Amino acid sequence: MHHAGSTLSIQPTSPSVPGAALATARPQVSAPECSPAQPPDPADGPALSSQSLMQGRSAISITHNGTVYRLQATRLGKLILTK
Repeated sequence: MHHAGSTLSIQPTSPSVPGAALATARPQVSAPECSPAQPPDPADGPALSSQSLMQGRSAISITHNGTVYRLQATRLGKLILTK
């Protein structure tokens, strides 16, 4: 119920620095160790080189079962496949 002349007081519950709570609440996660590349399985057919797929581009589109995926080469030499 609100009465004329009454004052509502709100006290902050978070730090006065915006984003400070988020920065301190994030757990520290280390990157997983990568295993060395496995030799191609002969049952999979011949291995294709990323250079032959990318042909000098940093990203290409791949269609698989009606869905378009993006294959991107990073500056660190990794490949990222996204939907």
